[in-house]
Formats: sequence, C-alpha cells, structure tokens
Amino acid sequence: MPTNYINEGGKTYINYSTYNYLGLNGDSNVKEAAKVAIDKYGTSVSGSRLLGGELKIHEDLEHAIAQFLGTEDSIVQVGGHSTNVNMIGNIVNEKDLIVHDELAHNSIVEGAKLSHAMRRSFKHNDMVSLEKVLKRLRDNYRRTLLIVEGAYSMDGDICNLPKLLELKEKYGCILMIDEAHSFGTVGKRGAGICDYFDIDPKNIDILMGTLSKTCASCGSYIAGSKTLINYLKYNSPGFVFSAGITPANTASALAAINIFKSDQSRLKSLKRNSKILLNEIKNLGYDTGNSKDTPIIPIILGESEKAMKLSKFLRFNGINALPIIYPAVKESEARIRFFVSSMHTDKNIKDTLHILREFKAKEAM
Repeated sequence: MPTNYINEGGKTYINYSTYNYLGLNGDSNVKEAAKVAIDKYGTSVSGSRLLGGELKIHEDLEHAIAQFLGTEDSIVQVGGHSTNVNMIGNIVNEKDLIVHDELAHNSIVEGAKLSHAMRRSFKHNDMVSLEKVLKRLRDNYRRTLLIVEGAYSMDGDICNLPKLLELKEKYGCILMIDEAHSFGTVGKRGAGICDYFDIDPKNIDILMGTLSKTCASCGSYIAGSKTLINYLKYNSPGFVFSAGITPANTASALAAINIFKSDQSRLKSLKRNSKILLNEIKNLGYDTGNSKDTPIIPIILGESEKAMKLSKFLRFNGINALPIIYPAVKESEARIRFFVSSMHTDKNIKDTLHILREFKAKEAM
C-alpha cells in the first residue's frame, strides 16, 4: 500500500513517489465505505448512468464536491485523463482557440489536439507571455478556451489566478483549471486554488479535479454552473456512453471528502511537512525551482545523468524518489521529484535531509 513507506524486494524505503497526499488510501473508514458499497451495489454499476447505471451515492458524491468547492454543481466521471480530453473536445472545435500553459498535463494537450481547435501555449506561469498570445490571436476566433493547472505536478508551483481572471475578462475567454494536484492539498481548507486566493469559484467556468489523489479512489469531476453540468450530463460522449464510476470508487471518494472536510489535521500535517522539507532542501543549496505551498518539491539537477545518480544514491540509502529526465522534461530541467504526504514523520524528513546532505558533500569532493 503506498504510504510514507514502500516495501520492495524485502526492503523498506521512505516513499516520496505516491499521490496519497492525505494518507487516506488505506484509512479504515474509507475502506469500510468501499466494502459497504460493494455489499450493497456490487462491483459495477453495469451501465451508463443515463441508462440504469445511476446510484444515489453518485449524486451524494457530486453534491459533496460542489459543496466543498463552492460551485453550483458537479459531475463525476471514470477517469482523469479521459475527462480532460472529453471536456475540451466537447466545448471547442476548429472555429476556436485553445491557449494553455506550456507545462499543461498530457490530457490537456491531447484534448486540445483532438478538438481540432487552434492550439497555442504560453511560457509557464508567465502572464505577459499569455497576454501576448491573446492580444495577437483572440479576435480571430469564435471563442477561446484558456487552460491552466491549479498546482503543477512537475514544478510544484501554483497558477496566478487573480491575473488569469483579469485576462479572462479582458479577452472574453472561457477559463478551465485542472486541480488534479490542488484539490484537497491547496488553500486554507484544502478546497483548491480558489480557496488559496480567497476567490469565488463561480468566477471560474470549469473546475476539473481527480479522485485518485487526496480522495484515495479513481475517477474525476467537473464542477461549475448548473447549466454547464446539465449540458455535460446529456451531451458529453465520455459521460453518456461510459459506465458510471464504480460503487466502491464512489463511496471511497465520498468518505475521503467527508473526512478532510470535517478534520483539518491531515491537511495541516501535509502543509507542515511540505514547508519543512522544501525550506531545508533549499538550505542545503539545491535548486527547487518555484515550488511553493504545494506538496510537490522538485530538485532540479539540470542533467539526466545527475538526476539518475541522485535517485540511485537515495534508493541505496532507503529513500524512494524517482527521477524525471529527458524527454519527459528538457535536459536542462532534469530532476528528482518529491511528493510529500501527511503521513511522513519528522524522522522520515530528518533522514531524507541527512542523505541529501551526504550527496551534496560527496559531489563537492
């Protein structure tokens, strides 16, 4: 089970390669909710939700997501990648323009390609670069879909929502935010990017998030206005022609949300662990890029060989943190990536910093 430890080949490693941010994968209440759902509904809904696959717990989960985020409604679907692809292709076509951050997730890029809309990217989190694209191209297209992520999974930084909203209004864009890594982890309550900036989520046209990280399940959601959600329920091919999310996944996600909605202790531990690890890694002289206020911490080495070397050194010393190398990133941005969990202990962090300090000293010799 992916927690703050992982066991492989008879050896235990401190684990920084899991999205189990709040430690709810394996929580007894979450597991029990899944078991009860299986006993009551079986292992599958056995059909599209429009054709007999609708369960009361689907509605309960969608209501819980919307209430937690502060949107009018939400809709849950079976997969994160497919939801982005389907969502994007369902609202734009060859008459439109899609502008996205250059570090946007593959699902966003693939959705944009398949939509046949004109696609342009802007420099990562660079609002000047974004406005240049909008100023040059916006008037040539019927509508423009602007897509960013709440928290970026490679760099661990957060989108500039206030400025994005300003540009959205100025250029008449539809704003979509992928909150795969910010839902449950970012903001005072963990309610994501709008919570972080204290902005009314009703100002965002489309909020997307996954259930496979903080929610210890599988699937995804789109949240927004009732008009949007009602449209998707009857016009989105990925929803209409897919089976509904399974009873176990629905129940476990609902249980997880109810836990972190009512108990902030896990979120506080996650933030504390992330802040300590980030600051201390910086103090050791490592380049952590623009990571801030998220549980994602990169160590940017600048060469794939160096990233592999550090990853192997960590592994040899009982720490599981995987390298991200070319072609997944530019050679100059090769890195090790740490996903922090609320379950990481003070000793886990202390031991990790000790090994990173040893590596730094060894490289300096």
